Amino acid sequence: MDCKDSNGTALNDGDSVHVIKDLKVKGSSMVLKRGLLVKNIRTTSDSEEIEYRDGKTMMVLKTCFLKKV
Repeated sequence: MDCKDSNGTALNDGDSVHVIKDLKVKGSSMVLKRGLLVKNIRTTSDSEEIEYRDGKTMMVLKTCFLKKV
């Protein structure tokens, strides 16, 4: 599947991306701030989602809120 960021750039496993909007994390009081650098992403079977590990937690982000570095 082709994962694309908000600008239409293709995303691959191991890429780094920036968050372009403050995002609230479901089930938590945590907020991912705009400009956060997310390294070493993994694509999923859904072309609109990527995964990344934040410490011990695995998070899933929508690609429409990401920009490739």
